Amino acid sequence: MTLWLSIGLLFTFTAIIFVLCKWWNTLCIGVTPLPVLTFVAILFTSGLDVGLIMFPLTEFAGYADLAASPEYNFANPLAIEFGFWGFLIWGFYFLTCFYFCMIEPRVKFFEIPVVKFVNNAVIIGTCAFTAFLLLVNLPWYLPDLGDGEAVLPVFYMIVITAIAAAVYSSSKIKYVRILSVGSSVLFMLLIATMWTDAFLLGDGTVGDFFGTAGMIGEYFTNLHEFMLPLNDYHAFYLFWWFSWSVMIGQFTARFVSGLRTWQLMLAMLIFPSVAIGTWFSVLYYYHAEELVISTAVNLAMISVGILMVVNSLDSLIRLYSENLNLTAERAGKGKYFVGNFLLMCGLTVLFMLDFLQIEWVGALVIALYLGCFVYILKNKRREVMAINSSPPENQLDFGKLKRSH
Repeated sequence: MTLWLSIGLLFTFTAIIFVLCKWWNTLCIGVTPLPVLTFVAILFTSGLDVGLIMFPLTEFAGYADLAASPEYNFANPLAIEFGFWGFLIWGFYFLTCFYFCMIEPRVKFFEIPVVKFVNNAVIIGTCAFTAFLLLVNLPWYLPDLGDGEAVLPVFYMIVITAIAAAVYSSSKIKYVRILSVGSSVLFMLLIATMWTDAFLLGDGTVGDFFGTAGMIGEYFTNLHEFMLPLNDYHAFYLFWWFSWSVMIGQFTARFVSGLRTWQLMLAMLIFPSVAIGTWFSVLYYYHAEELVISTAVNLAMISVGILMVVNSLDSLIRLYSENLNLTAERAGKGKYFVGNFLLMCGLTVLFMLDFLQIEWVGALVIALYLGCFVYILKNKRREVMAINSSPPENQLDFGKLKRSH
């Protein structure tokens, strides 16, 4: 699996370089262009979940334990954590977003029946894995509700409620947009609250924050270290990112609104990474200084994390429902809700029972990447090389958006 993952990574980075060289200044327009800030909000909240909120506090100590994991000795724990979540791996999303915005309309690889089946299986499986992660980590997130280890009925109810909310939200695109922007704002407020408590109201200073944030610089000076798996845990993260990439690309590509290729890349790498880097810096300061997180702030973190899970799920549920032509409008709201709700709950249980693993899903996505490349070389090479603009129908929608503003 490590060899397969390494092949996928090297292919992905090579493809990103090719896209930038070939279409550096090409205007990218999706089928439903939205204002740039709305696009970034949808990208950020759809592409992340509760792990962003809570995982770092469980992982910093492990990255600092060089006796157990000497492979982390090239950078500090904050830089390692950022490397697992930020910047470079958002290039996966850039590549797939560009592909589905500019290339897939001409190639139609994902309309081939077997590819369509695998693609939707990937989306559905990753949706369930997101709910599974929330479920198995809730005992740690909410220790006051249990012993910190056992998955109690109350945790099942929280996950079931999140799934139900996501299915309902996915029934209309306006709900997805509102939820994405709202959760982005709440996440920023959470960062601001914890930042103020630590660096203005507590013993820390603004200088302490910038000193902590500066530690992320070791990620950029050691960027090459993150291009291949460091160990099995890093491989798990990379497979996880691969499993997300193809569907986040499909979902976000429709909202791109008149960005040049290089601008799209910078927007998808920099904006999320700035927010992630700021958040991780605040969390690392709390970890390093052993600051106590109040019950109110802990509940706020959990709430924002669960909202991000709902954001992720509603985007992906809507995506596979549209791909399968089983939208709420076509199936009816009742059947749509019940069918998707039962499917997500059932697959979440399969992950709980170890019948499914996210590594398998990520491996399938790498196969889709490579299969698409071979298909283009054999059948669509001339069409792809001739691309110099967005599909004409998308340009008409973009014109309407510009006139409305």
